[in-house]
Amino acid sequence: MNYTRRYDVESSCRSSVSASEVVMDVSEAIRTKRAVRKFLDKPIPEDIVRQILNAGRRSQSSKNSQPWQFIAITDKATLKALSECGTWASHLSGAALGVAILTPDPTEKFQTMFDAGQTAAFMQLAAWELGIGSCPASIYEPEKARTLLGFPEELHLRIALSFGYPQDGSELSAAPKKGGRRDFTEIVHWDKW
Repeated sequence: MNYTRRYDVESSCRSSVSASEVVMDVSEAIRTKRAVRKFLDKPIPEDIVRQILNAGRRSQSSKNSQPWQFIAITDKATLKALSECGTWASHLSGAALGVAILTPDPTEKFQTMFDAGQTAAFMQLAAWELGIGSCPASIYEPEKARTLLGFPEELHLRIALSFGYPQDGSELSAAPKKGGRRDFTEIVHWDKW
């Protein structure tokens, strides 16, 4: 069944959108999802934040290990300080919500970062369906982030996500850019290289 967004994009940027007001199929979300780095100065309602975090909680992981912990950050000063822990993480400072994805030591098991990536993707797609933009940020100064966020020594932070209502609401409904992705035939090989 093919569903489409059932809300007015402009009004979604002005008011809270509940899950019952929005339906989008996964293929549509994947096709239209884009990185959003500029956000309105508007909080995300707690029930929506919980839906986003729950999508991450529900993502799959190697051997169902669920190796992640999340720190949901709404404090503007903390988001600003966290944005200074990555070279290209400035979008965190303008976000309504930041999510730090904590994992065990990623050098001990290669699946750890794959699992962190899956949970990040699930959260971002859930947010996109709800009219909320997002963007991942690499954390290049993890010990600075540890001091800021106070998480235990056995956990590590390499990825944080910014979330918010897009400053430019048209980003939610703009057609994908032509030439933005390599052609299918350039990257898919059948049976052998």
